[in-house]
Amino acid sequence: MTRGDLTDGEWELIEPHLPLGASGPIPDLRSYFNAVMWRFRTGSPWRDVPERYGSWSTIYDRFRTWARDGIFQTLMDAMITEAAARGAVDLSLASVDSTVARAHHHAAGMAVDTDLLEDMAKALEEEKGLQKPDKTTL
Repeated sequence: MTRGDLTDGEWELIEPHLPLGASGPIPDLRSYFNAVMWRFRTGSPWRDVPERYGSWSTIYDRFRTWARDGIFQTLMDAMITEAAARGAVDLSLASVDSTVARAHHHAAGMAVDTDLLEDMAKALEEEKGLQKPDKTTL
């Protein structure tokens, strides 16, 4: 085990949430998971994953399959549930940075019922009419 790889205790929590292969357990599943963690921890390209973890293309294919199948979301949900059961959830660590909370570009246009839109336009015109300065007092 190298620096940054999963400890035995961490692996015991994670392993039950990872999928089995079509013919049973996947050989070196822990190594594949450690490789994915190494890649994201370092920010390196997939081709630079150390050979001790196995073939980079196999590791990438396994990552892509897990991501597509929602394995990482399931794993995250399970880890949060486990932490909550242990009383180890610290919500002070959760935050939302508004610089990255963006609406989808489809949110720019909203479909509104035409009758409602006309009523809103009339109300706006009436509101504007109430706020017009009286020309005789100018």
